[in-house]
Amino acid sequence: MNVMINDISRDLDTTVQGVQVAITIFLLVMAALMIPGGKLTDKYGRKRCFLAGLIIYGVGALLSAAAPGLGVLILGNSILEGIGTALLIPPVYILATLLFTEVTSRARAFGVISALGGIGGAAGPLIGGLITSAISWRAAFVFQALVIAVIVWMSRDLHDPLPPEPDRTFDVRGAVLSATGLILMVTGILAADDNAWLMLVLLVVGALILAGFVLFIRAKERAGEEALLSTAVFRNRTANLALVTQNAQWLLLMGSSFVVATFLQVVRGYNAIETGLIFTAATAGLLMSSLAAERLARRRAQRTLIVTGFALTIAGIGVLLLMVVGSPSAWAFAPGLLLIGLGLGAMLTPSVNVVQSSFGEDLQGEISGLSRSISNLGSTLGTAIAGTVLVAGLTATPERSYGLAMSVLAAAGLIGLLAALRLPSRRRPSG
Repeated sequence: MNVMINDISRDLDTTVQGVQVAITIFLLVMAALMIPGGKLTDKYGRKRCFLAGLIIYGVGALLSAAAPGLGVLILGNSILEGIGTALLIPPVYILATLLFTEVTSRARAFGVISALGGIGGAAGPLIGGLITSAISWRAAFVFQALVIAVIVWMSRDLHDPLPPEPDRTFDVRGAVLSATGLILMVTGILAADDNAWLMLVLLVVGALILAGFVLFIRAKERAGEEALLSTAVFRNRTANLALVTQNAQWLLLMGSSFVVATFLQVVRGYNAIETGLIFTAATAGLLMSSLAAERLARRRAQRTLIVTGFALTIAGIGVLLLMVVGSPSAWAFAPGLLLIGLGLGAMLTPSVNVVQSSFGEDLQGEISGLSRSISNLGSTLGTAIAGTVLVAGLTATPERSYGLAMSVLAAAGLIGLLAALRLPSRRRPSG
């Protein structure tokens, strides 16, 4: 979507901000529904939820390809693909945790998942750019549906190590409260550019609903009922700090991707394929560090890898600020994007490993859903906050808006670094 901003906005007669809203809603739907999606794996089984998510995602991709306007694109890409992702992602991490019980082997599994996920995210601009330039942006969504069909076929022999529990209750009210609170919070951030009072109201109401959600699940637990999310997942200090680092990592990944891609297309005038080619530097960095996850996990503490990752990513943002502003060369983006890719690839796997390994089998569905929700909330915030800062002054003062947006991302990186520094130097095995 990031490299197709100009093509989509021209074809559907919308604006850069309209496409930003579509991207943000997609990320927001994922974040809001990831906790319920993780919980549903206990009730219906991990394989069933995985396949259901794939099918819903595929339908959304085909609808997006045929979209006559922004509204249908949001329905297909933002809503259906967002719901599908929320159902298919938690089973991936739960299955990896259940099938690989030793720290090093689990690091290998998460390393492969993070590497391929990172490569997909970073190579997406190049693949999308090639398809958009050669055919059209609509063909890129058809390509998504074809990939989904291949994954469904490959999943026919997938083994679920735990049986589903169809009689297990599902906390519908908790799901509604958590999703509503998250949606209002991010919508408030998106409203910052248009109406400060509306932003404040949405943020306050969203925070109050989330606080009510916490009180609600506590009351359910005291009554002996199963809540959407067990409060036990919040009582592990190490896991909480690792969740903060996950949020910051995905905020940096999606925020920098949106800011750089938008700046390249709207200000510098690059087309989709040129923008995708520039992002190959980030792809290379992610590939190198993610594939080394198993070897690094044997030699270095998880905390060390996360701290190093944030340091490299912040350095990459600094290089993007110093080399890009005032320089017309496309090569000025490569060193910074490479450092960001190396940093994110180095820390994505250990952060996931720390969180998932902090809990036993009974809480894997909940912590996986919470972990993915926190990560996708970071993605949403990255696009919403940095994107809003960029778009606000993109036409009047493009260089200044780019600098401010990247500075916001650097501040988020510092918050993640501080959380990483507070992690224990050696992770203790979970009980």
